Amino acid sequence: MEQEELTALDKLNVLIIDDQILVQNVIKSALFDLGIENVKCAENAYYALRLCEQTPFHVVICAFNVKSDKDGFHLLEELKFKRHVTKCTVLIFLSAETSEELVNSIVELQPDDFWVKPLNNKQVQARLPLTLEVKRTLFNVYQAIDRQDYSKAIYYAERHLLNPALSKYHLQMKRLKGECLLQLREFTDAANYYENLLQSHKSSWANLGYIKALLEQDRLAEIQLLLQQLTDKSDTRFATYDMLAHYYIGKQEYAKAYEEIKKASRLAPRNIERSKRLLDLARLNHDHLGQYQATIAMAKYAKNSIHDSPLLRLNVVRAGIDYATTLEKADAVKVLGQSDILLTELEKQPILVSQLKDQLLVVRARLHMAKEERDKAENIVDNNISLRPGTSVEDNLDKVKALHELGRREDAVSLLDAIKRQISGSGLTNQVVSKYIEQEAAERSAVHFTPQQLNRMAVEFFKRNKFHAALNSLEQAFSLTPNNMSVALNILKVLVALQQQEPLDAGHIALANNLLLQLQHAKLDTEQLEKCAGYQQHFSKL
Repeated sequence: MEQEELTALDKLNVLIIDDQILVQNVIKSALFDLGIENVKCAENAYYALRLCEQTPFHVVICAFNVKSDKDGFHLLEELKFKRHVTKCTVLIFLSAETSEELVNSIVELQPDDFWVKPLNNKQVQARLPLTLEVKRTLFNVYQAIDRQDYSKAIYYAERHLLNPALSKYHLQMKRLKGECLLQLREFTDAANYYENLLQSHKSSWANLGYIKALLEQDRLAEIQLLLQQLTDKSDTRFATYDMLAHYYIGKQEYAKAYEEIKKASRLAPRNIERSKRLLDLARLNHDHLGQYQATIAMAKYAKNSIHDSPLLRLNVVRAGIDYATTLEKADAVKVLGQSDILLTELEKQPILVSQLKDQLLVVRARLHMAKEERDKAENIVDNNISLRPGTSVEDNLDKVKALHELGRREDAVSLLDAIKRQISGSGLTNQVVSKYIEQEAAERSAVHFTPQQLNRMAVEFFKRNKFHAALNSLEQAFSLTPNNMSVALNILKVLVALQQQEPLDAGHIALANNLLLQLQHAKLDTEQLEKCAGYQQHFSKL
């Protein structure tokens, strides 16, 4: 696309993507009155993609709700990925909904304008020319950004800023210049730039740019008050949480990173790449419920998008099994039942079975083990599963879990060592996955059972007054599920029983105090609160 193409309205190619004929007609009528004649309409994403393959569009107007196949967020994501929409394209988003969740998702796609339905002729005629004028005026800046030539983009922006005739565009130019400084990783210059800008213009984007520049320099302490202010505002809290998650991952403070990315994901759940980071951090922080919920959300929001894959639904089953092994039997049966239904649906697809035969078999074996059908699990593993690592880290991890759950721990640890060598690169995602693999290797070498199995063993030991053995089993279970307050309360119960046999040593007392402190900050039901209060009173006397 060239700058001149945006000048002649009668030469513009415009695409309207909306499943409502009335909306299409309102926009088309307004465009015709402006002199824009080359207008195409698409009721669904499939047809929109076909049109984009045939015609380069200067203007794309896309609704959030697109009939049947995928929503506007994932459609625009795909259009950008395929370069049908670039920074030089005029991109306008349409929606009748203005929820914080939707607005956050739209902001991530960086449209040039956001039109709220219902529309009328005058609104379209008033707003589109202004958007076109901005795009034409700053075209060379946008084109340089498209080419990732950020230094040239800054050069053009600075030239425009010296032109008094372009004063009404200066704010957009300043914003683009700041974004380019961040892209060039000139964080000191970016921080100074935004700090000076904030003296005269306290916009949300300037504050966010300033925060990013300081976080990249590890200057978190300087912006605590500003961070609090931005997380209190609906238009900045999402981006602030997301940046903080990125910062804490870089600092290897994974528990803090997980808390921040959970907040960001709740506010903008459609971003699948963020959901993948959420899943990795959930696993690293032993949040099995969070892991399960993350896989469900990914499968839901990725449907019909460029991220969609049967593996996402298979990951729901995998996470369901992991989660079930931390639950009491009644709750575990429910989760395993849901996992079995989903796995059976996947197994009924011939093409899928031919592509993912080994992965499906491993998951089926794990499901048999979780349902205490050991003979069936062993039959699958003995006759179908190779101990050699495959190309996928996730598939290999699942195989490790199957082997470990069957008691074949040496094979599991050996395969984990092979997985470590598969992870390469220094990106933050690889950093989290690598740390998780290290954690898995250490835990599976030291702990030989699932949390559910360990809890059952502890119950049996307790009934036979073998309190040290019960305590050891529960401590191992708690190391695998450190957020499970039921296990924490059971440890305290064992410690009380053990004290009746012999005096508790300093280690036991320290363990009790640490658990009581953790319980004070946890969400407990009424029964758990009563138990906790009783244990608090008991140990306060020691």
